[in-house]
Parts: sequence; structure tokens; C-alpha cells
Amino acid sequence: MKKTGAQLVRFALEQLGVKYTFGIPGVHNTEIYDELNMSADIQPVLVTHEGGGSFMADAISRTSDSIGTMLIVPAAGVTHAASGIGEASLDGIPMLIISGGINSESGHQYQLHDMDQHALLKPITKATFKVLSHEDVISTFYQAYDIATHGEPGPVFIEMPYNISNFKGTVANMPSYVRSSNSVTWKSDDVSVAIDAIKQGKKVGIFAGWGAANCEPYLVKLAELLNAPVATTLQGLSVFPANHPLHTGMGMGKYAVPAATNAFEDIDCLIAIGTRFSEIPTGSFGINPPENLIHIDINEQVFNANYPAKCTILGDATQILPALVAEVAASGIASSYQNRHIHLAAQIKRDKAHYVAEWFAHNVEEKVNPARFLVELRKQLKDDAIVVADDGNHTFLAAELLPIHQTKHFISPSDFNAMGYCVPATVGAKLANPTKQVVGIVGDGGFLMTGMETLTATNLNLGAVIFIFNDGELSQISQAQEIPYNRKTCTVLASLKPEGVAIATGANFVDIQDNGDIETGISRALLYAEQNKPVIVNVNVDYSKRTRFTQGVVKTNLKRFSTSEKIRAVSRAVIRKVTG
Repeated sequence: MKKTGAQLVRFALEQLGVKYTFGIPGVHNTEIYDELNMSADIQPVLVTHEGGGSFMADAISRTSDSIGTMLIVPAAGVTHAASGIGEASLDGIPMLIISGGINSESGHQYQLHDMDQHALLKPITKATFKVLSHEDVISTFYQAYDIATHGEPGPVFIEMPYNISNFKGTVANMPSYVRSSNSVTWKSDDVSVAIDAIKQGKKVGIFAGWGAANCEPYLVKLAELLNAPVATTLQGLSVFPANHPLHTGMGMGKYAVPAATNAFEDIDCLIAIGTRFSEIPTGSFGINPPENLIHIDINEQVFNANYPAKCTILGDATQILPALVAEVAASGIASSYQNRHIHLAAQIKRDKAHYVAEWFAHNVEEKVNPARFLVELRKQLKDDAIVVADDGNHTFLAAELLPIHQTKHFISPSDFNAMGYCVPATVGAKLANPTKQVVGIVGDGGFLMTGMETLTATNLNLGAVIFIFNDGELSQISQAQEIPYNRKTCTVLASLKPEGVAIATGANFVDIQDNGDIETGISRALLYAEQNKPVIVNVNVDYSKRTRFTQGVVKTNLKRFSTSEKIRAVSRAVIRKVTG
């Protein structure tokens, strides 16, 4: 039969259950856009910038069962989208990136958008493909999807040359997609070794990352059997319910909230699940896991990369945790743990309350106390609300002070840590979850990068709320500059008036200037969102108190300085303090 490459792309994407594509049409992909426009299952979404589109695709994958998919022009579309592709790559998020390509049969050099896209994307994708014939289109898409979703997930790139997507070619058949097995063989003997390690411990702690996102019931059961405190990574913030008595918060070292620092201080066995022990969740590698470390992950390269493990179990946590829980229950060791640390839950609750009270006591007139704001936001949000954070000071405020109750209901940029994530990711999350409350929290710096994607939300009639923590600085970095430099270079922003952006993008606007505005401001914003229209909320936030994360990371990094470097840094700061 004769089919254009575009028709084959549409068929393959429909077979794969793709619901949305994100991008901007160009001369190399218009035929594919035209085909998708006729699909009953797929909605092509026009974005204001491919970088925003890549974050939308990321959010689709994180908050739904569909894979986030991009449809972009070659060259500039690829470079614009690279930030979101890199984020998905380092965070382990599946994504399909479909790009047009030059006419591979024209015989001409220096064609429009002619570049080696594969060389550019190789470091930030699991694989790249260039379709060479009509017969290869469907099988390539199926293979790309399997690679993106199997093992540790990640983005996969497909280039569709103009002459294949736009012109007809012969294909023998159009096969349906049959999902191949995603299981990674794991050894039951390794679970036995883990049980032996747990038996040797007197107090077990659990550290869970995004790799445990689909394991909540088993995580809860394991924690309860072992009476173990549970900390998470930043990316895995939602994998364990924050309203559970054994939940302590993000991280476990001196950079973590007191509930976590105290609960993990005397553990002698750590079960790490679905985490790489990367820089952010370890507070710039500021933790010291016990020698009795059990590490479970689907990617064997993470084992012993930063911290040596006594026992490693390679495989999918959704398969390993049920077996581990069953072995713990059958071994009888749970009964001994039940009689230890009986006051742990009460201590965690007390430490959490004291930390919030500490923040509540730090008030600056005519500004918004971030803890008061986040506590009120939690009170007004439903349990299944999705929270999206950008990269910045507000990220760690949310991690420390905004409890998340359901798995995969908090998303943010993590290891790649790209600013500008929040607004487009909020759009993607709301598109994938139209019946849920979806709110974004972004700094003014991050909003300046991709805030115009609010227009995309307006065009799609999405009632998402964007809370801008507006302090006039790139505060996470400006705070880091204060101690060693006693000055702020290129971190003070020009004045932003979000109300003007709201008018320009067709969004509703709410202003929260001080603590007295918090309750009514949040209520108004959530009410506006029910009208299927985005809402921009200006929050005049007070950043004069530092998060535990910032304090801890600064101390950790200072410890790494040599004595001479410490003297230099302190002397410079003191001199500048005196001289101005």
C-alpha cells in the first residue's frame, strides 16, 4: 500500500497511546501536523517556545500514563527544546522527540535547518533515529517508545526527513503495537542478603527517590514493619505520603528539616530505593550513609557511584519491594523493630511542628511569610492536587513546608535543574489531569523565562494557577553570594509587574502583598481556576530567612575549602562588609 510518512507517524502515535504533541510547525513537519489534526485521539498543541513545549511533554509523562511527545522543526526547534530534553534525560523521564529533517534526496548542500541533530542530542537522549524509508517508520517509532519506557526511562529522538514525511512510499503492512516486557531480571538471593543486612541493624531508615513512585503501598508497609523513618529525594518528594507518621521530609543530613535530621541521626541501616544519591537530594553530597547500605535501582551504574553499598539489588522497585516486604514479614524481624524507637512518630510530629512554628515567628511587615502561605495553600488544596515547582529558593521552601499526600503529585526539575520549568509543566500537568487542581510555584526569575506559556494555557482553556514568588532576585544564588562575596552580582532582577503579563496572556490576576492577603488570595485564585482560565498570582514573598537546605549546603561546601581558602573567603566578606 502507498502511504506518506506523515500518515505512518500518525498511525504509530495512535497505537502508542500518545494524546498530545507539543511544538511549532515549520516547513519540514507541516504534513505531520496536518495528519495529526485529523486524528480523533491526538491533539497537536502549539506552544510559544519549544523549550516550554519540552517541559510540557515532561509533565505529561510524570503525571499521566501517556508519554510526553514533541513535534518540532529541525535545528532551532531542537536547540530550543534541549533544556527540557536534558531535564528528562537526567531525571529519568520518558519522552518522544519527533523532528522534521531536510530532504535527504535533494542532492543539495546547506539546506534550511541542515545540521547534525543526532550529534547534538546524543549526550541527553537514550537513543536517536533517522528514518531512512517508509517501511521503517512504524517499526522505528515502536522501537523508540520501548527504549524510552524500558529500564531507566528517558527521551528518544526521531528525525523524519521531509521527503519521507511528505511523499508517499510503499509499505507492506501497518502492524499494531505489542508492548514488550519491561522486566529487569532481579535475583531473589539479593533480597536474602538485604534481609541479613536488616537483621544486623538496630534502626533502619528508608530513602526513596522517583524510582519508587509506583510503590507507595509497599513503601508504607515496609516502613511500618520496620518502624523506619522515611526521607525522600527532591524529585521523589511525593512517593511517600507526607501525612504518614513516619514521613520526615526531603533528605536526611544537616541540610534536611529537623524531623529528618533527628530521625536519621542514629540509623545503622539504610534502604535506598530508586535514587542515584545525586547532588541535590544529598545536600551537595553532605550525607554519610551507614556502612550497612541496601541500594535498589533499575540502573546498575548508580551502584557505588557516590556511596558504597553492602547490598545492591538491580531491578524495578515495583517488583522488588513486594518481595522484600514479604520476606521481612515472613522472617519475624519486624516484631523486634516494632519494640524499638516507639517514640519515633511522636518525635517526628513534634519536630515538624517546631519547624513550622520557627518559620511562623519570622515575620517581616508588608511581606508574605512563605511558611504561612504554604500552610494555607495546603489547607485549601485537595489531597489529589498536583503541585509543580520551578528551580529556585521556592523549590526548597515547598519541599520543607508543603506536605504532598499522593504519589507523583509533586513535580520539579531535579538533577538537570533547569529554570523555566514550572509554567509550561503546569500547563502539561493540567492538560493531562483536567479534573484535578494543578498549581505552580515559580520564582520571578523562572517566570521571566517561560511565563508567556500562560498564553498556551489560555488557548487551551486550562484553569491552572501560577503563584509567582516575587522578591526581585535570583534568590537561591544571591543568598549563596552573600556569605563569600558580601555582594550580589547579576542576581538582582528588573522590576516585574505580573498583572501586565496576566492582561497580555488573558489570565486572571490576584495580588497577595502581605500575610493578611494569603487566605483570601489563594481562595480567589482557586475559584478563578474553576472557570477554566489560568490565574497568575503575585506573591510579595519574604526571603530573609534561609531554608535548612541552603544553610546546610553552604556549610557542607565551606568544609571542603582548604584553610587558606576559608581565610580568603571570610576576609573578603569582612572587608567588603566594613567598606561597603
